[in-house]
Amino acid sequence: MKKKFALFLVAAAIIGSLAACSDKENQGSENTESSEVAAAAGLRQDPYAQEDFLLGTYIRLRVYDEGKEDALQPAFDRIAELGDKITINQAGSEIDKINEQAGVESVEVSEDIYDLLKHAYQYSEESDGGYNMAIGAITQLWRIGFDDARKPEQSEIDEALEHIDYRKIQFNDAEQSVYLEDEKMIIDLGAIAKGYIADEVVKALEEQGVTSAIIDLGGNIFVMGHSWRGTNEDWNVGIQDPNNNRGTILGSIKESDKTIVTSGIYERFLEVDGERYHHIFDSKTGYPYDNDIASVTVITDKSIDGDGLTTVIFDKGVTEGLAYIEEETPEGTDAIFVTKEGRVYVTEAIQETFVLDENSGYEMGDRSELE
Repeated sequence: MKKKFALFLVAAAIIGSLAACSDKENQGSENTESSEVAAAAGLRQDPYAQEDFLLGTYIRLRVYDEGKEDALQPAFDRIAELGDKITINQAGSEIDKINEQAGVESVEVSEDIYDLLKHAYQYSEESDGGYNMAIGAITQLWRIGFDDARKPEQSEIDEALEHIDYRKIQFNDAEQSVYLEDEKMIIDLGAIAKGYIADEVVKALEEQGVTSAIIDLGGNIFVMGHSWRGTNEDWNVGIQDPNNNRGTILGSIKESDKTIVTSGIYERFLEVDGERYHHIFDSKTGYPYDNDIASVTVITDKSIDGDGLTTVIFDKGVTEGLAYIEEETPEGTDAIFVTKEGRVYVTEAIQETFVLDENSGYEMGDRSELE
């Protein structure tokens, strides 16, 4: 039985790496069925839908409850509100204010941001830096994903590594304030921000009476309730192929009331002298992780947990990552690993429910052959 590891018992209030195969605009096995299938009672076959470019990606929300179109705008308002508070690439955000006052004074923040920061610290602490909320000195040095991305000099990386100790972040619960002891420290919550926001969108939709929806924050998918195709019918969710264009799937799995979070080396990268550097950084080296993983998908109850876990198990590699999910996380948490060699490995609980597309070009790996 899995241990109830404290890191993932989060009562949390972050690509385009999955395709939720739920309506006729999406890819996957849902599309192979007749469009004449009757919708479940109270649900629509054609959802109320809205999309916008926020958080540096395309956000797509689809609501299937009849008469709940008005629930979309409050959800988007919540996304915009949180995005403005969290980003470190937009002047005036609450995280920017903390970073600007590093080594100077503490900064009072909103309840949302304080809650997120405390959870980020818990992830950092429990994973022993596998997830590191203070990685900003490294990410801002490389700037992968931005026009000014570059490969830094080794001396610059060595210097930045001196300023990523998350243990130098002080919290004052009474004042709801945060202080960075190191004046060169930079908090960067990019690795879990979308997960936190996805969970908040679920809350916003639930408050509007929504029971069936798909939330797509570009890599953080949350399938609410059941599919319109029938009572207790799960959603069919496609898993992104890490070596092809966004929306190309390698397989699928059926889930309901779950989040499916994928992170991979294909998303954002920098090429220098024929070598590709992706955006998921190792706190020990200051370079992107260099292991056998091309992408990892985590299936769990909270999207913020999925975000934190993808980073933690990227740090571990396939063999240790599989063991970690199976032995150290709560029941109902599973993962799909895709290696650079084109093999797919899944945790034991979903071996019968994950379906690899026979035309994907990938093959299921034999775990007995893993070192």
